[in-house]
Amino acid sequence: MVKGDPTPEELAALTVVLAAAASGGDTPPPKARDLWSNPADRVRRPLDVGPGAWRASVLPR
Repeated sequence: MVKGDPTPEELAALTVVLAAAASGGDTPPPKARDLWSNPADRVRRPLDVGPGAWRASVLPR
């Protein structure tokens, strides 16, 4: 067991450490982005008109 008379600097350091531990450093993780409500998905691509339009409608752009 350690006994003694701490200096004011040691008490200040201990107070800072205990205050930091009690401040609750637990920050909640950032929320994942909800892609179901993405407003860009509501914008429709223009329709292709002309020969081969049905084939071009399923090709990625």
